[in-house]
Amino acid sequence: MSFFELAKARYSCRKLTDTAIEPEKIERILQAAIAAPTAKNAQSYTIWKVQSPEAFDKLKQATPYTFGAALAFVVGAKKEGAFDRPFDKKNFAEIDAAIVATHLMLAIQDEGLGTTWVGWFDAPKLQELFPEMQDYELIAVFPVGYPAKDAKPHLRHEDRREMSEVVVEL
Repeated sequence: MSFFELAKARYSCRKLTDTAIEPEKIERILQAAIAAPTAKNAQSYTIWKVQSPEAFDKLKQATPYTFGAALAFVVGAKKEGAFDRPFDKKNFAEIDAAIVATHLMLAIQDEGLGTTWVGWFDAPKLQELFPEMQDYELIAVFPVGYPAKDAKPHLRHEDRREMSEVVVEL
């Protein structure tokens, strides 16, 4: 599948199964995520793999949006050590982590799995339940699983603004 086909095929899958995911698929997904570019190659992010039943129960205390999955990734940005643009001191940690998260999301699709970018989670609660996340800006939660047989894209999935509305030629 070409990148364009992959990007078009990906959708926010909100019906997943808890079927075990092969370790080699998880490894390839994580390898794709860590291949993501970051400003000055600072790599000031962490990906937490939430897989044990105990850890997953904790995750469910911070978000109801796990969609039946038994595996999730949480992506966090650490401002310390990230690139600061010298002109305005803009810190790139969150931008870098979002790039990593996008690689993660597309790699999940490429492996024949489903996910959605969950932004509706209680970050302070996650940090309380998982102290290792405390020094991070939490960017996203990605529940991961095989799409359920009746999973389908949202009705508005294909709605896109016209190119002329979003691209400005200078």
